[in-house]
Amino acid sequence: MHFRHSSDIWRDFPALSAGILHAEGIHRDVSVNAHIAAFEAAAKARLAASSEGEFPEIQAWRRAFSRLGLKPTQYRSASEALLRRFRKDGSLPRIHPVIDLFNAASLAFAIPIAVFDLSKVVGHLEVRYASDSEIYTTFSGETEHPEQHEVIFADEEGRAHARRWTNRQSGYSAVGDETTAVLIVAEALHVGAATDVGRLVHELAETVGAVWAVTPRSAVLDRSAPRFDI
Repeated sequence: MHFRHSSDIWRDFPALSAGILHAEGIHRDVSVNAHIAAFEAAAKARLAASSEGEFPEIQAWRRAFSRLGLKPTQYRSASEALLRRFRKDGSLPRIHPVIDLFNAASLAFAIPIAVFDLSKVVGHLEVRYASDSEIYTTFSGETEHPEQHEVIFADEEGRAHARRWTNRQSGYSAVGDETTAVLIVAEALHVGAATDVGRLVHELAETVGAVWAVTPRSAVLDRSAPRFDI
């Protein structure tokens, strides 16, 4: 089993940097409140100086979405959507310690982070352009078919685990009470992305290791090293 971005994605978005973290032994009987508070404090400090739309991390994803034919104000990266909600509400809803932790980290770094339950992924997971034959399951259980050339996270069965790249994950592989193994993917396109993604992955690996008493594996992928073996 492995994760990678297709060669077409690297060709079209050479500035991409992707941080990967794989952890087993995950459960919900832990507290991540202190870590969330620290991440949220960092986000609040940054939002006090400027709105999320001015962040270079967000602007880079807006440009990418425009290049893909998506209206940036209609389809937002996950990190922008979280920051907008956090700025308006002052907090995010609590769902599961893993999701809550990584949502908070996404706020602090303004970088979209996807978290997949690996038990729901068949074979390898690849970020690639859709062929119009893949299946996507919404959080309400409805079935959709990503449009041709849409960027998706797809497994060997042709199931799309995320649509419009960093816009929306699938309910099918969302983390839940039975989740024990996760794959975390953080992606950025802004200037300095490799440094920021590396710092994010390092901090998250230490946090996950401390909270769940596990030893996660991590890596930062780029065009010269595009694959992570799980």
